[in-house]
Amino acid sequence: MRVREPQGEDFGTWLRSRLEQADMEPMDLAQRLGTTPADVSAWTAGRSEPLEAVKQAIVDALDVGLASISCRTGDLAAASPRRWHHRPAHSDGGREYGNAAAFAFDADLSVLAREATQNSLDERLDPTMPVRVRYVLHEITGDHLDAFLAAMRWDELRPHYEAAAGGGQKVSRSLQAALDDLDVQRSLLLLRVEDYNAAGLTGPEYQDGRYAAVVRRQLDSHKQIGGRAGGSYGLGKATLWATSRMGLVLVNSTLSEAHEGRSARRVVGRLDLPWHELDGAAFAGPAWFGEAEPEPVHEGVSRSWWADEDEVRSLHLDRRSAAPGTSFLIVGAHDASGDAACLQEMHEKLVRSLADGFWASMIGGKSAGALLEATVTTLRDTRTVIPEERVDPHAHHPALGRAFRAYLDGDTVGELTSADQVARAEVPLVVSPLKGRGRSRDKGREHPAVLLLTTAADRDERHSRVVCMRGNRMTVTEQRPRELPLGTAPFQAVLLAGFATGREGEDVELAEAFLRASEPPEHDRWDRTEELTTLYERGALSRLKEFRSEIDKAVRGLVGRREAARTNGPAALRELLRLDGGGSVAGGRRVHGFPVVRSVQACVQDDGAWHVTVGLKLPDAVDSWVLTPVAKFDVRSGGRPAVEWAALDASEDCRMENGNLVVDPGVRTAVFTGVTEPATHPVQGGFARLVVDVQKARGGAT
Repeated sequence: MRVREPQGEDFGTWLRSRLEQADMEPMDLAQRLGTTPADVSAWTAGRSEPLEAVKQAIVDALDVGLASISCRTGDLAAASPRRWHHRPAHSDGGREYGNAAAFAFDADLSVLAREATQNSLDERLDPTMPVRVRYVLHEITGDHLDAFLAAMRWDELRPHYEAAAGGGQKVSRSLQAALDDLDVQRSLLLLRVEDYNAAGLTGPEYQDGRYAAVVRRQLDSHKQIGGRAGGSYGLGKATLWATSRMGLVLVNSTLSEAHEGRSARRVVGRLDLPWHELDGAAFAGPAWFGEAEPEPVHEGVSRSWWADEDEVRSLHLDRRSAAPGTSFLIVGAHDASGDAACLQEMHEKLVRSLADGFWASMIGGKSAGALLEATVTTLRDTRTVIPEERVDPHAHHPALGRAFRAYLDGDTVGELTSADQVARAEVPLVVSPLKGRGRSRDKGREHPAVLLLTTAADRDERHSRVVCMRGNRMTVTEQRPRELPLGTAPFQAVLLAGFATGREGEDVELAEAFLRASEPPEHDRWDRTEELTTLYERGALSRLKEFRSEIDKAVRGLVGRREAARTNGPAALRELLRLDGGGSVAGGRRVHGFPVVRSVQACVQDDGAWHVTVGLKLPDAVDSWVLTPVAKFDVRSGGRPAVEWAALDASEDCRMENGNLVVDPGVRTAVFTGVTEPATHPVQGGFARLVVDVQKARGGAT
């Protein structure tokens, strides 16, 4: 969707700017024109326009020339000097030593990528096109640093930073460290997060709208996408400021809906400092960078302005295209987790985080296109250090990507008969009624969520899990299925609920709202929240627990059918754990009284050795369980040749004694690991299946 740039400013905006440029009050203009101050106020507020004859008189009074009033297209960069407005301290003596919302999240690049990208997805403009997100890391030094500091009026800011850094609070100490590093290293890391095909920061300066929700307010989500929003707390934007060591973010937005007659290059800056005193005056902490507000009701406040191209370039806020969206420049970006200390590591972490959180949003198919495109670029003093890298979901999550693409293309099956297939099953989610809207003994409305399961890729480090999502397909949580059948080979599974199913309907909307209410601010699980217990009838938490159990049940059903129907293949594990204790098998399940598999993980290492981790669930016993793990290679005929262990270790709630696994009486779960010796393999490890027999050792419990 293209937004046409208006032909110029509206008259009210033009008149306010010219009055400020002439250092003239509205009352002064009214006196010169022989009219009332109320008339001038109506003109500057955009409620009315004067007659053409009066406009001529305004031109004469302001000495600006008739052409400027008839063609109001010029940028007014010189008309209103940029300045910082620092909010005065509260008159009642209250103090805030930092933005509490910023402490809701860790100052971690992965958290930033998750929250900022989710906000961009929520503001997607044209539903037929993906929203495009760019992350640009840019280290500036020398003349580049000096030019940037001058453009953002660093000389005005530095005294406030020094005053705020003098306190004894955590934020103060962090600010002092940032100032010291800037002075010593003479470098600054900028991180620009920008989106295209997004709504932009539309709306007025102070009243309700996207702009005010982001720039002027805290805890204002202001999502306008029909209940499809990923966020609901209004906290996600705080991660932008939390990622800045300076607490400073500059903004340039291209609006999808014109404001004050314009839409391009709406620029503003916001700074979050703790309470501080300077030159005998006390300041609350927040500050805004912009032009002086001409309206008397907001006297002294700095507001956003319509910048020219040179100005946004000097602030490192220039955008790639005229498509609507917003650029956020994080000044002094860092990764507080310590995982990424250099540009290369930060670049890689951003790519990995975007892939982990939004791989499904980046995949399109026959029935639906991709919702998101994401890239990461790294610069130093305007020169490219790491070229722009487009995040490829299939490269990072091939099996999950295959599963979701098959769903979009309608290529799923009821049960797996080959490794490249994707099985599909429905999982019931019962949505509790809202308080006061349910009938007696009404558990709620059932929503059929979708489970997709396929064989894990060979290079998957994490597998045998269910990745759960709703809404715009952002990964919310992962679930490890319980009580998997014996011999379950590594798999990947996706759970789609709410709008992530791609369906419409009342049950979809109800499920979306229910799950969103069950998510904490981090949006990383479905569990008890204050919103859930406040809005929904008693039993809502039980419905979530039942949902998790139904997910496990659906997984067991799909992998159970796969084990019964699969053919021999070199990449699968078969009968990964067998117990030789005389136990019988009925209906495909071992009867109670003997150990069973609780979890299984296995892979072939680079040296060809098999590495297995086996979790056991054991019944209560009077004596210790003494078990002997034996590794064998599966063959088509004849006996299975045994291979030796290079290492065999007790991991949890068990111990090794003379090569046997010993579990004490009363212990109900245990985990052991083993690594085979490649020299004893009859064939390469990757070309055979491994069987692990856990046999009853002599003298062990039966």
